Amino acid sequence: MNLQTTSKIDGPGLDQLAPVGRETVQDRIYRQLRDALIQARFDAGEIFLAGDVAQRMSVSSMPVREALARLVSERALEAMPNRRVRVPLLTLERARDIAQARTLIEGELAARAITNLDRADIERLEALTAEYEETRDAQEVATLNHAFHFQLYEAAGSSVFMPIVESLWMQAGPYVRAAAKLHSPLTDMAATVHHRGILAAIESGDKALVTRELTADISQAFAILERADPSFWGEDNGGAS
Repeated sequence: MNLQTTSKIDGPGLDQLAPVGRETVQDRIYRQLRDALIQARFDAGEIFLAGDVAQRMSVSSMPVREALARLVSERALEAMPNRRVRVPLLTLERARDIAQARTLIEGELAARAITNLDRADIERLEALTAEYEETRDAQEVATLNHAFHFQLYEAAGSSVFMPIVESLWMQAGPYVRAAAKLHSPLTDMAATVHHRGILAAIESGDKALVTRELTADISQAFAILERADPSFWGEDNGGAS
């Protein structure tokens, strides 16, 4: 029997299906929350209630619950009793795991990207770095830093690694935010020294150097947390202990 010609789902009924928009309400909610997590806008321990989020975003609760469930499955958020969801609490052990995972995967992506970057890509990275150095707005810093890294990583052309990196950035967001509270200002020239190092490595085609500079850049925030007083990891700062 030829299933291709006799299947009940293969027939004129398919002609009745209407085109679907590329992005659903749930997708838009997910994207906004994902971007906010990536850009370190939420504190560890911050609670999300679907109804509150829905009211703030002027949508119904159902797509919010679906978007939050998706973020829980990606370990960016964690489920709590009474249908609450929260940003995971901070632990030094988890900080170290996230830092190691980011340096391993992002270092590989950066090394792969070097041979794929064209002049327009490099000019874009240079422009983002210059904007970063000029701004004094912490939120703009986060946006520009994200844009720089993902402009670089996307040039690697890996559809497997990129979702992993996005998940790691969401998980790292509360730690980066916590580090920012321990160290300021966020907008000095030292913040982009490793971006400049990455650009120099790209220009010279040095994969080992670009990996070292990227590792140093990622490690800055986590090194601040490593030096933090043990009392920092208490509940007042979103710590798990």
